Amino acid sequence: MAILGNIIKGIINLTDTFTSDINHIQAQEKTLQHLLETAKKTQFGRHYQFKEILESENLAATFAANVPYFDYNSLQKKWWHKIHDGEEDVTWVGNPSYFALSSGTTGKTSKKIPVTNDMIDAIKTAGVKQVTSLNNFDLPADFFEKDIMMLGSSTDLAKKDDHLEGEISGISASNIPFWFKGYYKPGEEIAKIEDWDERVQHIAENAENWDIGALSGIPAWIELMMQKVIEHHQLDNIHQIWPNLKVYTSGGVAFGPYEKSFNALLGKPVTVIDTYLASEGYIATQVRPETGAMQLNTDNGIYFEFVPMNPDYINEDGSLKQDAPSLTLREVEPGKDYILIISTVSGAWRYLIGDTIEFTDTEKAEIKITGRTKFFLNTVGSQLSVNKMDDAIKHLEEKFKTQITEYTICAKRFDDGEFYHSWYLGADIGANDKKIAKALDNFLKDANKNYKVARTKALKGVKVNVIPVEKFYDWNDRNKKKGGQVKMERVMKEEKFTEWEAFINKKQKS
Repeated sequence: MAILGNIIKGIINLTDTFTSDINHIQAQEKTLQHLLETAKKTQFGRHYQFKEILESENLAATFAANVPYFDYNSLQKKWWHKIHDGEEDVTWVGNPSYFALSSGTTGKTSKKIPVTNDMIDAIKTAGVKQVTSLNNFDLPADFFEKDIMMLGSSTDLAKKDDHLEGEISGISASNIPFWFKGYYKPGEEIAKIEDWDERVQHIAENAENWDIGALSGIPAWIELMMQKVIEHHQLDNIHQIWPNLKVYTSGGVAFGPYEKSFNALLGKPVTVIDTYLASEGYIATQVRPETGAMQLNTDNGIYFEFVPMNPDYINEDGSLKQDAPSLTLREVEPGKDYILIISTVSGAWRYLIGDTIEFTDTEKAEIKITGRTKFFLNTVGSQLSVNKMDDAIKHLEEKFKTQITEYTICAKRFDDGEFYHSWYLGADIGANDKKIAKALDNFLKDANKNYKVARTKALKGVKVNVIPVEKFYDWNDRNKKKGGQVKMERVMKEEKFTEWEAFINKKQKS
């Protein structure tokens, strides 16, 4: 009998009873009040007159009117660079203990995003919410006695001046509660290994010593880890070595495109729970099995705003135009795409995180990620969002009975002077590229009226190149993102696409 598991499950049940009935609109109002009160004496707070904003009758509207939108580049240029120059109380009280390194989707020099102790506490609290919500998933008591494999970036953080640096997954794993360390795998020693391939090799060699009940990490890298374990032990599927694996907590990217290839590595179904942990904070987590949507963490150090998704609001570089309207949680509607804006206890203010979301339930504050502002393809008026592209990929998987784990696309002008949507698909498909291109084109015409109109005007057609999915992993490895918080470039500008094609052609010849 799972005595410890029953005790833990009982505690989770009790905790969940006290925390499940949250008023998300009120929680957001309190969060904004707390952020402004705490930061009113910082350099940023004095500059944007937080004290006066706090005296206004409509806090949210006055805040939105007085503080401009920022993205990483503008906040770094105007404010965050001061932190590196040794100044204190810049955009948040004191100095951050950590900086989360994130290269985003560009492969350029890493962004350095402040992570304060307040944010570490917020992430821990959100993690507890995630654990307590497991009570809703009808898991057996003995599940709560099993090990949890968390696969992210290295926890061996770099010491720089008075702070530590690393990817957010490594920072989070290095701050896990003491009571959780007995369940945490691969353990502190292996988790500190910097080289991802070496770390996964150690995991494979030790896999039979662990009783894994749950996996957590980016889908692509979890898949590669499972493949390595299966190969090392000459298995048919991962359940032959981890028979009690029941839960996979996905994060960082949408799980949908990986579902088919992920399930192929299993011996039996597992419960998939989506989470949304970004370098800027723990945004949302799935709290119930009836939906694949995630609930915003509305009472935990992050204030959310939502800009209606409209190409006219986005600058060429992906930043927001300052006259773009923002809505509060009280004002949003289900079924519409919004650009996500956050203000946080790490001193990010009205910050464009880069993702677009859609509400599935406004009362429960539940969302799903629909894409990236930089991945929105509108070069020739096609207005393709990532969720529409993902739908098209699923259609191809079903039509051609295959798995397409990765893809990227560019609206490229070819030698004939015409624009085509050029797709690269990571798959093994028996059909020729022209047949796949036709199926892709027809699906998008039916699914997106703007795309259909574009196909009668500036968009000449579709071109498809099918390549091994390993090429995408090699590309991410080249950009130093292997095993980390990777967001593969679903949409590339022509300049970056030229670099991509040169890389692919070189790899194919070598």
